[in-house]
Amino acid sequence: MTSPARRLGFDPISFARRVLRSEASSLHVVAGRLDDSFLNVIDRLAECTGRVAVIGVGKSADIGQKIVGTFNSTGTRAYLLDATRAVHGDLGTVHPDDVALFLSHSGESEELLRLIPPLRSLASALLAITGHAGSSLARQVDAAIVYGTITEACPLSLAPSTSTTVMLALGDALAFTLCELREFTAEDFARFHPAGSLGRLLASVESVMRRGPELRIAPAADSIRTVFARVRQGGRRTGAVMLTDSEGRLAGLFTDSDLARLFESRNDAIFDQPIATVMTREPIIIPRTARVRDALILVRDRKISELPVVDEQNRPVGILDITDLIGLHSLEDEPEKRPSLRLHGADGV
Repeated sequence: MTSPARRLGFDPISFARRVLRSEASSLHVVAGRLDDSFLNVIDRLAECTGRVAVIGVGKSADIGQKIVGTFNSTGTRAYLLDATRAVHGDLGTVHPDDVALFLSHSGESEELLRLIPPLRSLASALLAITGHAGSSLARQVDAAIVYGTITEACPLSLAPSTSTTVMLALGDALAFTLCELREFTAEDFARFHPAGSLGRLLASVESVMRRGPELRIAPAADSIRTVFARVRQGGRRTGAVMLTDSEGRLAGLFTDSDLARLFESRNDAIFDQPIATVMTREPIIIPRTARVRDALILVRDRKISELPVVDEQNRPVGILDITDLIGLHSLEDEPEKRPSLRLHGADGV
């Protein structure tokens, strides 16, 4: 079926591509324009001992809300200050240690400009992201990132489009630059993202592993028959028995699949042999302090279903079953496998 738009001689896909390329091209231009003004703003933000009050009007306020979220999730405490509500009492939210960050393409928004005098005495510094160096906003703040003239992707050159994309990208640049300066790690990031699959991936193995009565642990010296006669388990069932030496250290692993293969061999006498003779020696393990993401990598790459968790003395303290990891993000969609969030790639928050 022919698209109605195509019947009218209009190609929506080509038009959409032009919009995206136009905005991408503007980002490239703005990146080349960055100068010491960016450094001045970063220095003020890095020195801030309070929070960052992000202030915008209309579409800029919407962008501001996203910048606030990125700041908060990467170690820079922030909040959105509504310009209209601010002049009617919400300025009381601002602490003397806070920094105000204004967002305005024109730099002439009346709602923002009237906040400058009161905020001058309420905040420690006034900063801005704007498109015009000669604007009232840029001239009155302590430091401003001026991204310069850009062309809106809107075919009428009226609706905020490229300008809001640039503001959003500059907000990311500020947040992630601060992230690098503070050496913000994956562990720090995990503390702020306890929920959802992202939070689970960054959580410690110890916080999600099966433990206590859910584990099956037996001496490696016992016979197979004795091990399965003794080992009982409540709660979620694991598909493996962790076997220990005389010191209580993990010596091997014996899975339900191993047991099934013994039954298939029809060698009944073997069940009275020490389970150590048929167990998997030196199984793949993971320390309890590792992240769930690390466990997911092992399970995927080594194609295993059970992953013993050990303490510093190599004693079994838990186990991860493949069913515990079902539903998490595919690894291809996750951040690079690195020990911290030092920014060599992107994160999908």
